[in-house]
Amino acid sequence: MSEQPLETLSEPLTQALAQRAVEAALRQADSHGWRVSVAVLDGGGHLLAFGRAVGAALHTIEIAQDKAMTAVSFGMPTDEVGERLRDAPEHVRLCLMLRPRLVPMGGALPLRIGERLVGAIGVSGASEEQDCECATAGYRAIVPA
Repeated sequence: MSEQPLETLSEPLTQALAQRAVEAALRQADSHGWRVSVAVLDGGGHLLAFGRAVGAALHTIEIAQDKAMTAVSFGMPTDEVGERLRDAPEHVRLCLMLRPRLVPMGGALPLRIGERLVGAIGVSGASEEQDCECATAGYRAIVPA
């Protein structure tokens, strides 16, 4: 059975779509020789799919998931979270940076059906720009332009 594109779904993000996003992000990384981990969470922050390139550093496993958690909890790309934190008053920035699982650096994107947040994809293991490139490839695999 063929999986529907994300924008046509009436149900929450499926595991099959989440896995498709992981595979696309890993293909993008592999095409450049980047060793990354990729996580897709549902709208409640629960892990739906995960993949790790052979040789990706151990810490990338949790960071990919935490980047996705940051994107789903704020409903925005993690590089944008980082920009907003840089511009926030110092006490706000300090309080938020003490929160567990907050990773305000590029590499994760929220996944939406229309206005409804249904999950996020997070990537860790390369540079921020490269992680963003991989997350975008995963995003585009399930959210056609």
